[in-house]
Amino acid sequence: MLRIIPAGARHFEDSGWLKSYMLFSFSNYYDPDNVQFGNLRAFNDDTVQPGKGFSAHRHSEMEIISVVLDGEITHEDSMGNRGTLGKEEVQSITAGTGILHSEFNRDKEVLHFYQIWILPSRSGLEPSYSQKKFECMEWRNQLLPVASGQDFKDALKINADATVYRCSLEKGHVIHFYTQDNRRTFIYTSVGELTVNGQRIEQGDQARIDLEQVIHMESVCAGQPAEFILIDVYTQGAEIHNRN
Repeated sequence: MLRIIPAGARHFEDSGWLKSYMLFSFSNYYDPDNVQFGNLRAFNDDTVQPGKGFSAHRHSEMEIISVVLDGEITHEDSMGNRGTLGKEEVQSITAGTGILHSEFNRDKEVLHFYQIWILPSRSGLEPSYSQKKFECMEWRNQLLPVASGQDFKDALKINADATVYRCSLEKGHVIHFYTQDNRRTFIYTSVGELTVNGQRIEQGDQARIDLEQVIHMESVCAGQPAEFILIDVYTQGAEIHNRN
């Protein structure tokens, strides 16, 4: 079963300094039919104005992955970590028993990043932090795991049965992703157009896929690669409703 959710169906909030497309229930947005997808709990497509950001706030019992598309994030947390993530960098946080952290755009350019929340495989984990820069050529015409709990060697470690992939797919190339009955697959298109098992998805669209043994992905437009995130998640956990 493949369900396409168009870009226009995303929940949008505009705070002036922050513009956020929320793909699942988050903060003040709550839809009981759109809380999570397997153990994928949140996916926010955010832009942050220069000099603005999120002051210190608390998280617990969540795996948090940030993917920077443009600009920079300055991160600081209660574990003593402080640093800047630039374009093509990925950050992974195990909130575990609890952390405080802040995220600011101290650059002169607008920050564009994705924040992804995935439910951990178990509770009570010790908090941890990691970040890594990936080169765009690494995900050209192939799926590159950037954060995973499935032992991919070069991906950032997360404590969840899930993998976050990036891809830039040129016309004439096809990717086949093989999955199982206990998995769900989530796809979000950043740029360009893509067909997923024959159905077209455009920029800002998402595909949520169940019970498909193989997923075929092909770029539509010549001269414009389809750039997208694919997240492979475990089916179990869909019944958990967590608004925090």
